[in-house]
Amino acid sequence: MSDAFNKLAPFIQEYIYAHNWTELRPVQIAACQVIFDTDAHLLIAAATAAGKTEAAFLPVLTQLYENPVNTIGALYIGPIKALINDQFERLNNLLKTADIPVYHWHGDVTQSRKNKLLKNPQGILQITPESLESLLINKNSALIRLFGDLRFVIIDEIHAFMGSERGCQIICQLQRLANLTHTQPRRIGLSATLGDYSLAEDWLRSGTEKLVITPKNDAGKRQIKLAVEHFYLKNELDKSEVTAYEQYIFNLSKSRKCLIFANNRTQTESIISSLRQIATKQALPDIYHVHHGSISASLRQAAENAMREPNNPAVTAATLTLELGIDIGHLERVIQLESPLSVASFLQRLGRAGRRGAAADMRFICAENEPLSDASLPEQIPWQLLQCIAIIQLYLEERWIEPIKPIKYPLSLLYHQTMSILAATGELLPAALAKQILSLPPFAAISQEDLKLLLRYLIDIDHIHQTEQGKLIIGLTGEKIIGKFQFYAVFPDNPEYVVKQATTEIGSIVTPPPVGNQFALAGRTWEVLEVDFRKKSVSVKQVEGKATIYWRGGSGSIHTRVLQRMRQVLLEDIEYSYLQDNANQCLQKVRQLVQTAGLDKQNILQLEKGKCCIFPWMGTVAYRTLERLLNSFCRESLEINSIGGVNPYYLKIKLGKDKFKYFRQEIVSLCEQRITPEDLVSSSEAPEIQKYDEFIPHPLLRKAFARDYLDIVELKQQVALW
Repeated sequence: MSDAFNKLAPFIQEYIYAHNWTELRPVQIAACQVIFDTDAHLLIAAATAAGKTEAAFLPVLTQLYENPVNTIGALYIGPIKALINDQFERLNNLLKTADIPVYHWHGDVTQSRKNKLLKNPQGILQITPESLESLLINKNSALIRLFGDLRFVIIDEIHAFMGSERGCQIICQLQRLANLTHTQPRRIGLSATLGDYSLAEDWLRSGTEKLVITPKNDAGKRQIKLAVEHFYLKNELDKSEVTAYEQYIFNLSKSRKCLIFANNRTQTESIISSLRQIATKQALPDIYHVHHGSISASLRQAAENAMREPNNPAVTAATLTLELGIDIGHLERVIQLESPLSVASFLQRLGRAGRRGAAADMRFICAENEPLSDASLPEQIPWQLLQCIAIIQLYLEERWIEPIKPIKYPLSLLYHQTMSILAATGELLPAALAKQILSLPPFAAISQEDLKLLLRYLIDIDHIHQTEQGKLIIGLTGEKIIGKFQFYAVFPDNPEYVVKQATTEIGSIVTPPPVGNQFALAGRTWEVLEVDFRKKSVSVKQVEGKATIYWRGGSGSIHTRVLQRMRQVLLEDIEYSYLQDNANQCLQKVRQLVQTAGLDKQNILQLEKGKCCIFPWMGTVAYRTLERLLNSFCRESLEINSIGGVNPYYLKIKLGKDKFKYFRQEIVSLCEQRITPEDLVSSSEAPEIQKYDEFIPHPLLRKAFARDYLDIVELKQQVALW
């Protein structure tokens, strides 16, 4: 055993012997060296199942064992409850013989367990950002007693937080704790999918003076089995008919331990309902589960238990909820419906399979609507298939992963933290409140004038009230916002109706269908018996047949590199060994099509008379910027009647007579002018995107949209290549 092993606490050494570990993994040795021999923060970037959790906790627990704390000593922040529950079990096993308690704290944990921690704060606390926000507000006077001797903060799956308001919220919370306790605990970040380590290091150290060390991690080459297949779905489909697409997925997952990833909840429901129908017809056992945010906790737990059960087949369709690091045992196969949005997501999902030394087996299945006979070129291109291939190739060829850009103007969070600090402290003078808010690292780009504008507006709408003594307190309207538990979260909460069969909770839906109608949930079909609008509940009974349900899926953002690689896929004459028959034929056909159309030579093609199509080959943000540029500056000069398209793949434009010949040059010359992002946002609009944007003054919303959702620099770089 290594020198690192000898430094570990005796109870950890015994645990390692008892579990027949032959050696510590490289990432664990490297983490021990950083924690034991330096005072730096630590970023552990290693593949899924490389032992990251133990790499963080083994040296931390050793330090807490050797030098006991008199408050909570280590804070573990996880993105989802299921991951916290999973890590709670793992830590409890490790700490059985040590005098270090571990507590988990989120919405599903009983109050009696929480009270134990509040009575005697020590050991390790595992928590979500939302529950930590609740502590900061409701236990403000007890925070020093709870966290006064906090030594370590472990943030799991940091790629899930970076570049989001939720990630900024965590940095605010840690800074607020540090301001109160005058301690600056060491931070440890964990991730399996980071492209640019320097961006992650900057995020992790936000607001502190300490260095971040990222040990080099030379992971051995993983064996990967990949296959990509493609199906066209008929536009007029009989619901009772089993499609070739559904049959293919059934055959791939039959009698296996298999996880199916979809990009939205609607797809998870639809595919499990279909697979269950096929299994019933063949008199095969029901091994099917659904796992997403609108499924009840008990059914999600049942799905996780089924996946962990050794040697028993189980198939679960999931969204992001099973993408993060929950250990679900030995998976034989991962199936991805459509293309993932990013290389990072592909890697995260690939990492679910191939644990414990086996090859990772991942199958991509792209289904796209069959083009109509009169479809124009952009509608004939199989975009999902191209995106799949591009994402796979970017990883195989370059090991490239999307860099995560920080948010410059997190205004919804600015509102949230302003209200949170006031709710926690009771009252503050405007200068004292401003000092606290502007000391929080995510608000570095917020000026004093910006904050003044916000505070005046919040006083106007009674979210904040100024007392006769000049102090700021929460206003009556503001109390209605912060008084709900939903306030702790910075992501939007769409209030859903709870669906119950007798007393059993199935999950929840956004809009209840009328009584007598049917809908799908948890991969089964239900008939509505009664809707209680006051209690927001729906009583149902289970029925046969296949129904549908629709959730609005988040669209996400696709990086320019992915689009550029898609173009290369179209134009290069290479066969990819992982493409199955349909996918191969489809790709050959579309390559011929684009050659004939001349898309290999130019990005703008004339369709029928007066219509043209731009294939920008740029990511979601630059595409959005191009669309606004055309709308703001070209409508009159080019006599544009309409602009439509599918972001970020193509833009269809209806032009005035004989204007096509000037079109490309007009865009190129516009990109050579000094146009700012602000020029593309009209004074009449105020884009509300984040949860609390409705409470932000419109001039600030326009500024934030221009800086965070548009990118003139990238647009100009890409247009220069046309």
